[in-house]
Amino acid sequence: MSDQIKFIVDSLNKEPFRKNYNLITFDSLEPMQLLQVLSDVLAEIDPKQLVDLREEMPEQTAKRMLSLLGILKYKPSGNATDMSTFRQGLVIGSKPVIYPVLHWLLQRTNELKKRAYLARFLIKLEVPSEFLQDETVADTNKQDISAMEEEKDQLIKRVEHLKKRVETAQNYQWMLKIARQLRVEKEREEYLAQQKQEQKNQLFYAVQRLQRVQNQLKSMRQAAADAKPESLMKRLEEEIKFNLYMVTEKFPKELENKKKELHFLQKVVSEPAMGHSDLLELESKINEINTEINQLIEKKMMRNEPIEGKLSLYRQQASIISRKKEAKAEELQEAKEKLASLEREASLKRNQTREFDGTEVLKGDEFKRYVSKLRSKSTVFKKKHQIIAELKAEFGLLQRTEELLKQRHENIQQQLQTMEEKKGISGYSYTQEELERVSALKSEVDEMKGRTLDDMSEMVKKLNSLVSEKKSALASVIKELRQLRQKCQELTQECDEKKSQYDSCAAGLESNRSKLEQEVRRLREECLQEESRYHYTNCMIKNLEVQLRRATDEMKAYISSDQQEKRKAIREQYTKNIAEQENLGKSLTQSPRLESSGLISAHCNLHPPETSGKTKSCTRKSWSKYETSKNVA
Repeated sequence: MSDQIKFIVDSLNKEPFRKNYNLITFDSLEPMQLLQVLSDVLAEIDPKQLVDLREEMPEQTAKRMLSLLGILKYKPSGNATDMSTFRQGLVIGSKPVIYPVLHWLLQRTNELKKRAYLARFLIKLEVPSEFLQDETVADTNKQDISAMEEEKDQLIKRVEHLKKRVETAQNYQWMLKIARQLRVEKEREEYLAQQKQEQKNQLFYAVQRLQRVQNQLKSMRQAAADAKPESLMKRLEEEIKFNLYMVTEKFPKELENKKKELHFLQKVVSEPAMGHSDLLELESKINEINTEINQLIEKKMMRNEPIEGKLSLYRQQASIISRKKEAKAEELQEAKEKLASLEREASLKRNQTREFDGTEVLKGDEFKRYVSKLRSKSTVFKKKHQIIAELKAEFGLLQRTEELLKQRHENIQQQLQTMEEKKGISGYSYTQEELERVSALKSEVDEMKGRTLDDMSEMVKKLNSLVSEKKSALASVIKELRQLRQKCQELTQECDEKKSQYDSCAAGLESNRSKLEQEVRRLREECLQEESRYHYTNCMIKNLEVQLRRATDEMKAYISSDQQEKRKAIREQYTKNIAEQENLGKSLTQSPRLESSGLISAHCNLHPPETSGKTKSCTRKSWSKYETSKNVA
């Protein structure tokens, strides 16, 4: 039973089902879910069986499945031989009934697809009686039935003819038994071959899964080894911020929208069926509500409140920013997923290159150490290059000295030749030198010949023996070396291809990272601008509140019946000051020869220093009137 369930689970996890089950989850399926799995398998064999069981009655489900299983020639085994028991187990989703059916279907899916396709043309169609009343339909049905009966008779005659021909042969029953056993064994051989192929596929998938897990383990270990506390803290802070945004803002909004949608759908479902009159009534209500909304909008536009307009502008901006934030959060999530997949691919490529040539791709501190090592080597190279330049200069001096000595030697030789010509012994020194040189060379050559012959004979013997030994020892190694050279060339070519792919992938990642950094920088600038606008708006609102409070206080003091509060009102103070200034002006016009000091002192007594700017302006006007009246007088 366990092997049967394992085969079913493995088959359902493959194409085209892709259920992603394991033994525990599959065994814990409820009867309704198990029936849905059986229906999906039957739908893969016959597309007409694609039905959602929640929308179908149990009797219809059992009838549909039993009819298809009958067409596919399925025979219940074990305790399910009784059709009533089998039908009952199929209706309630019994595991002992459904597991063998699934095992039988998944073993021969392709064969059953063909049988289900051909069954449409081989099964007699049941025509309803009301259609048979038509003469054309009835004649066509009779012709089809007669044609099928003729084919059946021909097949029966052919089988009887073959039986008669075979019955005359010797050992007829034994040969029939052997043929039957041969057919059974062939079917068993096909089944075993199919199982073997499936086991090979499972082994291949298991090896691939193991390699992937090992590569992931290596990459995780490398990431843990190369990680720094600062980078880890920064990454964790970013993840925490992102997760907080998702949990506190995005997911609650989505959940609220889903709840609203669910509530609306439940409300729609709970309402009774609507007729044409109900629809007309709803349309009239919608039109009335639309007219009310338009009227309210017109009233609001007529009021034209500036503060409300500004606030609506800021609300729009805030909603736009929130939408942008949600969009960027989704883009960030997609970029993270893409980055994770690319990192996995990069780790796989890195592991493959390490397996090919044994070297690792440098990164982080290792790359810095490599750069510092290159710098130290460059300093050593510069020093060596300087030494070579000094040696070249010294070589030039020595070469010049040699040329000078050669010129002096040639001059001395010419002088010696002239002296020999004067004495009558020209060429003597040259001949003597040549004789000495030739004799020295001859003696050296003779000695070398004696030594060389003995050495050469011994050397030839040793070399011959060594060559024979090395040939015999290196024969197998040379064969392996040829294969390894060929393999090395193939691996080198593949390594170059993978390296180019890695470089292109790294370049793409770098460009994507720069784009993301620019986008983040731009979003931060926008955020700062919006914050400054927000603070400026708050300040303006506070100023307007202070002015509004002062205005309300003034209005209360002006409206109040209490004289003390009225005297505190700014309007009363201003009217009082205006009256005083008018009286002062009248008095000045009546007595123009008053002393200026007396006027100024009287004015200062009337208006202390804490008076407003308007009072000071009135004083200036009065003083100018006084000056003009004085000049006239």
